[in-house]
Amino acid sequence: MDHYDIAIIGAGPAGAVAAKFLHDAGLSVIVLEATHFPRFVIGESLLPFCMNVLEKCGLADTVTANAANQAFQYKNGAAFARGEQHCSIDFHDRFESDGWSTTFQVKRDAFDKTLIDAVIHAGVTVKFGHRVVAAKLGEGDCTLGWQDDNGNAGHIHAGFVVDASGYGRVIPKLLGQANIATMQPRRALFTHIRDNITAPDYDREKILITVHPEKHDIWYWLIPFGDGTSSLGVVYPLDETALPTGDASSTENDAALFDRLLGETALGPLLAHATHTRPLAAIAGYSTGTERLYGDGYVLLGNSAGFLDPVFSSGVTIALYSAELAANALIARQKGNDPDWENSFAKPLSAGIATFKSYVDAWYDGRLQQIIFNQPDRDLQLKRMVVSILAGYAWNMENPLVAKTDRYLNLLHELSL
Repeated sequence: MDHYDIAIIGAGPAGAVAAKFLHDAGLSVIVLEATHFPRFVIGESLLPFCMNVLEKCGLADTVTANAANQAFQYKNGAAFARGEQHCSIDFHDRFESDGWSTTFQVKRDAFDKTLIDAVIHAGVTVKFGHRVVAAKLGEGDCTLGWQDDNGNAGHIHAGFVVDASGYGRVIPKLLGQANIATMQPRRALFTHIRDNITAPDYDREKILITVHPEKHDIWYWLIPFGDGTSSLGVVYPLDETALPTGDASSTENDAALFDRLLGETALGPLLAHATHTRPLAAIAGYSTGTERLYGDGYVLLGNSAGFLDPVFSSGVTIALYSAELAANALIARQKGNDPDWENSFAKPLSAGIATFKSYVDAWYDGRLQQIIFNQPDRDLQLKRMVVSILAGYAWNMENPLVAKTDRYLNLLHELSL
């Protein structure tokens, strides 16, 4: 049976970054990935904080070097629209004086493959088409059972297991851990389009977040890529009574609903000449958490531990930072220092997630929309604090909006009225 210091489940961004950190520190690492790359996945608008993590593990240069040929679109901020209201933020206008202020909007099939190819080139063993079907976990003594696409089966032994399997949630499912709903259930419809946008004032360097003019808890993303295509989606409550009725019937299918909701905003005329490059798809009930982030012989990264909401593109940011924190703990473990998983991983990671969640909650209850569309001009420092979190800097405790998120959100809301 093959033995490795660390076995990682999943070759997405969290798995790739964790593998690179650990390999560079001298640990033997294997990555088991159930699918074959490239493969389609959403979560395409990165935040600048991601680039800090990628830079630390030596992958930022790989991303920037491949940006042009992989159609990664340079991103410097976000634009917002709601009826006649329009505004934007520039990530350069953030609270911190160091770190990245720009990033990319990426097709995840190309982005994820770019990362894992660089990890393979660095010398990490990666097995595609290998699905983990069993796990025996214990500190320093873990065994994973796998099956490949050809029906072959086997086992590997590792000192520790890192679950970066995303929505697959391999270890939580094998351990029977509950999937805990963390927010009101919502549904997203999404596709890729050749956008054919001709509007002269459209800014491809920003994600465009559009709010339904009547139902403010319905919103849309338009994420442009560097080749004239875009990711387009709409998010709405699972409760159908929350949808605008229009001329819809009870038998309205997803495609009709998608087209109708787009047509009720300025996205309709903006995308009048767009054509689909992928079939329409859907995902629902995605806002979940798990009972615990770590256990005897394992740790959960990114979406395998939980996912908030797509509105502020926090998913990849949380995944990459969880990979960095876990890698730091495992490198210390390799040096003979027992990791304090609660204080070195779970608490700091959860603190940033809580900040993001406060922002997401404030978006849906209307406070943050009020702040964004009525930005107070008289306090630029407060605005910088908001921009920092929207840029992914949710772990900077020197930012009062991180240290006391809800208090300052309420203050900003009052100032914007």
